[in-house]
Order: sequence, then structure tokens, then C-alpha cells
Amino acid sequence: MFGHKDLQQLRDSSLKMQGWIRKQTFSPGNEKVLRRFSSWEVAELIFQVNQNTFRGRLVAEPGLPSGEIEADGRQRWFSLDEVNEMRRKMKINRRSLLPERPKGKRAIRVAVANFKGGAGKSTVALHFAHAAALDGYRVLTVDFDPQATLSHSMGLSDVSEEHTVWGIMARDLIRETDRMNARAAGAESGRQVPTRRLPPSVSDTGLGELRATDFIKPTCWPTIDIVPSCANAAFVEFASAQYRHLNPEWSFFAAVSRWLDTLPDDAYDMVIFDCPPAIGYQSMNAVFAADVLYIPSGPGYWEYDSTTSFIGQLAEALSDLSDFGADFPAGKSRLPKAFLDVRFLLTRYEPGNELHRAMRDAFAKVFGDRMTEHPIEHTRAVEQSGRFLSSIYEIDYRDMTRETWRRARATFDQAYVEFKSHVLKAWAQMESDA
Repeated sequence: MFGHKDLQQLRDSSLKMQGWIRKQTFSPGNEKVLRRFSSWEVAELIFQVNQNTFRGRLVAEPGLPSGEIEADGRQRWFSLDEVNEMRRKMKINRRSLLPERPKGKRAIRVAVANFKGGAGKSTVALHFAHAAALDGYRVLTVDFDPQATLSHSMGLSDVSEEHTVWGIMARDLIRETDRMNARAAGAESGRQVPTRRLPPSVSDTGLGELRATDFIKPTCWPTIDIVPSCANAAFVEFASAQYRHLNPEWSFFAAVSRWLDTLPDDAYDMVIFDCPPAIGYQSMNAVFAADVLYIPSGPGYWEYDSTTSFIGQLAEALSDLSDFGADFPAGKSRLPKAFLDVRFLLTRYEPGNELHRAMRDAFAKVFGDRMTEHPIEHTRAVEQSGRFLSSIYEIDYRDMTRETWRRARATFDQAYVEFKSHVLKAWAQMESDA
């Protein structure tokens, strides 16, 4: 016989192993530390300028960060803070190094979602967040997935469920219930508005008094913050069903959107959601809040089938939300829900694999120009980055051959450049008062 106590013992053993892996992966202090970037990387890969031009500017402008110099004096290494300081102070051929951002508009929100696990959602969300940070953007990531892969990859593991998306939703329930109860006693028809009572297990948690920023945690990347997840947050689906029973008028799907609306418009440039492999209360919060939907998928038939099911079920779910009614505080999002852009991205793609090429053609025939041009190729370096809870941008190229590292980085760089172009076009469509 194998019961819940046995499962708990297995969990405890697994947590011990997880702690050991973290010690091998992260710094001696069991904290993830962002590496420094070489002058070659900063010049050619980040600023995209000639190395000699970059070195000449460092000599000509002594006020710029000098970085750390290797013992042999051949290479300088810069922190991301130093890179961003140079980005603010330097211009190359009168070209600003600051990232493009529409004026007067809030941060654009991107949901990375699919129905099937293993499609590469967390990998894509992680790499796009890191690439955007290297590009000079300020990024907020929101981990909706109870597996917490994105949170662990960002270096966060000791997270309480109160400070996850579940806490945001519970806080919203408390505040929305209080708002509804404070409304006028009756409608124009004379119908009495019912008073909703929340049990002490919800109302007395103190979540209603938390500030919006209390859910945001810093990462080792100075321009990336995260709303983390944890395994205990898996019960959010059950809790949300209970909450809807307590207050059927609560627009549960708008909880995260309302929370994001309370953040200053200029606090971040991009908000990236890592969604769970399911359509539920958390994923509906993500897609309702999102301006852009990115759907990654592996290059196999069953993954194609799952993607088809996902967009079908998502369409039905959004259609159901359309019947909710307009009498709720939608904030900067509206019903019926419409995205500024939707894109499909192939992951784990092998150009030499005939099946993969055939499935890519099938995706392209069905989804047309919604299919991204550049897939995420499967390489040894990409595989290694997943094992060590790091993106390819965090791996030091000296830990492998430079050619292996550059190939892996190139696949994400190409995907990110395309991602950025779609995001900027969508951003331009966004209303300034959205």
C-alpha cells in the first residue's frame, strides 16, 4: 500500500536533492548570481557595434564604466548595471542605444501559453525575458505555473503561496467583495443587491491589506522582477472554484489584470506571463490580461494536435467570458477579449529532421503568417541550459566551445528579434489610455 504519508516522504527526499542541486548550480551562498559580460559580448551581441569602435569609446570617454580587467589585460568584463549605464550615456554614430518604447503607454503584456506540457513555455518565457533585459528593457515576469520552473530558473525557491498569483486573486476577491457590498442597496429595478459574506479563512488572511508591490520579488537580473510561483500554489484552481461559489458576481478572470493596472505605467516595459499547461482560473487570468499571445509548440504530430485543441478550448472559454456582462471594473482590459497579436512558435526544432520540417510546413499552412519565421532549434547548449536552470544568456561561453554557445544563442536571438518586432507593432496599436 502506498498512501499520502509515503508521497510526503518522497517529496521530502526530493526537496533535499533539490537543495543539493541548487548548491551545485548557484553560488556558494545558495543564491543565483548574474555573471558579467565580456567586452566582446557587450560590443557585438548587446550593442551590435564593432569591437574596436566600442574600445575606442571607452578610451575617449573616461566617465564610462571600466569594468573588470582580466589578469592578462586582454578582456574587460561588465555587470549588467554597467552595461545599462553605458547604454544611457553612449551614442554610436548618433544612434541611441536605449530600447524603443512608445511614449505615454503602459507596459505591454505577453502571455506564453499552450495546453500541452513540455511545449517549451517556461524556456521561451525565460529566454525572452533575459533577451529583453539585455536589450535594455525593464521586465516583470509572472509565473502562473505551479511547477514554478520559471521561478526556480530565476533563482527563487523559498516562496509562500500567499505571495503568488493565488495571493493576488484572493486579495482581489476580498477587495471586490467589499466594493460590491458598498454599492447602493438596490438597482434601478428595485432588486436588492445581495450581500456577500466571506469566511474568516479568506477575509482574515490579511491579503486584502497587502500592497500591489508586495507580490513582486527581485531577481539576480537588476532589470527583471517576478511574481513567483510554488508547488503549494497548485491548489489555486480548487480555491478559485470555492471563491466563485462564495461570490458568483466576482469577475475572477480579471483579478491579475486589475492588479497590474495599479502599477505605474512606467514601472516596466514588458510583462511576460508563463502560463500553466491547462485552461483554468490562472490561465484565464493570464490571457485576459495579455495584449499579445505567444503559443509555443514542439514539432510533433501530437503537439500539433494539442495546440489545435488548446486554441479551440481557449476560444470557447473566451466566448463564455463574453457573456459575463460589462458591469464590472475591467480597468485597462475589455470584453469581449481581443489580442493585439497572436503568434505560433516552434520549439525543439531540428532542421535536419525530415519529420520536423514536414510538421513546420503543416503549421505554416494552417496558421499562415501567424507562424513565426524563426523556430527555437534544439541544441546541446539549449539542453544544458535547461538542466542547470539557466538561460543561454546566463551561461558563460568559456564553459563550452564558443561555436556551440553562439549557435544556441543565435537561435534565441533570432526568435527574440522577431518577437520584439511583433511586440513593437502591437504596442503601437495600443491606445494611450488603455
